[in-house]
Amino acid sequence: MGRPQEPQQRPWIFRMWRKPFFLLVIFPSLLVAGYLYGIAAPQYVSEARFVVSSRGGGTDIGAQIAGMRGIAGAALGGFGGGAASSEATSIRDFLTSLDAVMQAHSRLDLISLWQRPEADPIARLWRSEPELLARYFNAMVNVSLDPMTNVTTLRVRSFRPEDSKALAEELLHSAEALVNRLSERARNATLQIAHQEAEGAERRVQESRAALVRFREQERELDSAGAVQSAVALRGQFEGMLAQARAELTERLKFMQPDNPALQATRNRIEALERQITVERSRHTDGTSATGEGVLSRQLAAFERLMLEREFADRQLASATASLESARVEAQRQQIFLSRIAEPNLAVYPLYPRKLTNLASIFLGLAIAYGIGWLLIIGMREHAR
Repeated sequence: MGRPQEPQQRPWIFRMWRKPFFLLVIFPSLLVAGYLYGIAAPQYVSEARFVVSSRGGGTDIGAQIAGMRGIAGAALGGFGGGAASSEATSIRDFLTSLDAVMQAHSRLDLISLWQRPEADPIARLWRSEPELLARYFNAMVNVSLDPMTNVTTLRVRSFRPEDSKALAEELLHSAEALVNRLSERARNATLQIAHQEAEGAERRVQESRAALVRFREQERELDSAGAVQSAVALRGQFEGMLAQARAELTERLKFMQPDNPALQATRNRIEALERQITVERSRHTDGTSATGEGVLSRQLAAFERLMLEREFADRQLASATASLESARVEAQRQQIFLSRIAEPNLAVYPLYPRKLTNLASIFLGLAIAYGIGWLLIIGMREHAR
């Protein structure tokens, strides 16, 4: 009798398919390696760096807080982070927004840029909807802000070196345009309040002068204070002359006969002075006051009130004008500007995809996940016994 035939041993490749580690770790890693080293298209990176700063002296609370943080960071030996400016943060957020994507797309046609013939099927852009385009844009464009140096780094990836450089240039132009708009808006906001105050002061001056003109036309006096003083002085002169004439009459009655012509002349002069004083009083009285001081006082009080209002208006206008000039100088001094530190470069060597790094990361991740799963299965089996 012949010996029984031993079962034919299958090739090692078929035996490997029955190994879970091969199916779950090695085989997916081989697929990724095949894509990275055989299919993946090279991606070229263009990098640019810029800083957003202001000419302001930094006297506001935010600048003081930023300075205190910087001092604290230096005292702690570098453990405390610096504070990036709000303008730089705004520019960084803008460059990753849908608005920046649409602006760049309107000038460069981002869909065609990321659908070049040399682009591989996995890395290329497939959908052209704005939201999906923005998501792909943020995967290919990276904007980072260093809070210590306030330097913003822009990195753009595409399948052609000239495409990466062109997109980086376009994004820098958009950032500069936004900086100019922010600077113009800040300048206008600073000047608008000063202009409003100056216009209000000018209206107050015009109204005070118009009220003074109406008062002068109504009272028919160019200088009410001077007119009142002249009227009082004139009445004082008449009353003094009247007192002197009465005294003279009393003195002459002592040694002259009642029918003396000199006494009659003195009496006539006294009557004339009394009539003149009565006329002067009637010019500045409403009949309710015997001396006429009520009308004169009211006229003088109204005139002084209008003069005081005009003086206050003139002072307010001078102060508003000085504030406006100061606001103009401050607006120019606090102008925001973008300074390029490094211009976008034309890449020579493709930095992406990072084949070895990606392959090692995927292999290690799958191996760790496999190990954790295997330990869980062993634990459940031991628990089931």
